[in-house]
Amino acid sequence: MLNTTWIRTIKLGFKSLMLHKLRSALTALGILFGVSSVIAMLSIGEGASFEAQEKIKALGSNNILLESRKPPEKENQQSQGTSFSAQEYGLTYDDAIAIAETLPAVEVVVPIRSIPKRVRFGSRVVNAQVMGTVPTFAAVTGTRLAHGRFLSRVDLERKRNVAVLGAELARKLFPLTDPIGKPIRIGAESFRVIGELAPPGGANDASASATATGAVFVPLSAARSFFGELTVKVSSGSREFERVQLHRIQVRVDDPGNVLDTSTALRALMRKRHKEIDYAVEVPLELLRRAEEIKRTFNIVLGSIAGISLLVGGIGIMNVMLATVTERTREIGIRRALGARRGHIVAQFLVETVVLSCLGGLLGILLGIAIPGLVEYWTSQKTIVRPVFAALAFGISAGVGIVFGLYPAWRAAQMDPVEALRHE
Repeated sequence: MLNTTWIRTIKLGFKSLMLHKLRSALTALGILFGVSSVIAMLSIGEGASFEAQEKIKALGSNNILLESRKPPEKENQQSQGTSFSAQEYGLTYDDAIAIAETLPAVEVVVPIRSIPKRVRFGSRVVNAQVMGTVPTFAAVTGTRLAHGRFLSRVDLERKRNVAVLGAELARKLFPLTDPIGKPIRIGAESFRVIGELAPPGGANDASASATATGAVFVPLSAARSFFGELTVKVSSGSREFERVQLHRIQVRVDDPGNVLDTSTALRALMRKRHKEIDYAVEVPLELLRRAEEIKRTFNIVLGSIAGISLLVGGIGIMNVMLATVTERTREIGIRRALGARRGHIVAQFLVETVVLSCLGGLLGILLGIAIPGLVEYWTSQKTIVRPVFAALAFGISAGVGIVFGLYPAWRAAQMDPVEALRHE
């Protein structure tokens, strides 16, 4: 418990600060902005990192994604106009079969073919992506149904012309009626609607991209039979012919612990099967770990930048306190002459610096919590304020007050009482 002398010393420190309110307030501003910038920058970085990781998690930690990619040399041929025949590249049906039969840890293989088509119901026409796929697509991607059912094995085996509408497409084609059982035309072919997907539950919904773009899902066998594999792209008065069997293959591994080994084996298998790199392999688990590493680096960088503000604030405190020591030289001499020890002088000036830094730190916490809220409100950018950010920033601010207050306090305590009393 503090004795009377120390209590008196602390009161004296507070009293000295109150004698110069404006100077004390301006000195605390440096710490205030430093603490608020630390909290705000870490919170904004944490929110951005969280959104990125959630999107990766939505792809599934035990999934591996393969996508068809046009090789650069074929892009050059097309741009130079040297190729007039259909360019064939990308994933094949045999690739999907080989992956399922070769890799023991693979549980499910979902082939997907994407075809841009016009979808019509009555007088309403919508440009949509026709997704030819298999029944296991819904389970692997977490797709949710609002009405009806998804594709079945019988639909796939019998090449039935049935379709499941994305939520956005269903809303545009059937704004006032239930689409289930209704006939629609996809291109020149007639399909019967058997299901409607639920709207995405959020930005990170696994099926959000499909529903948001107005996709329509049909059996892969029907897509292959009715629409073929040749795609014509018209742009700037020219036509490009491409032959792609599958645009995407989604692989689900039986256990997340086997994902990395399976991805290595999968890449080796694809290199053997393809003469050129006309595909891309994405492993959400790898992306997630990479995102976590980036997050740590990002937080360190942001924290360091914001910490500079605290350093500047600390230098400001030291500068003001050194000036204060010079102004109060005679006061220090009188206190020493009346019996105050050097420790009492050090304590008095340390109290002043710590009070300034802690007061700035507390106000900085309030401002630091408010800034991310305003950023999220005005920009819709998610921010996450964690208690550890406030504790870290406040702890640093208190430490800054002690570190940058030690030298002025020590200098005051080292004054010779006789010389101090002679000071004018």
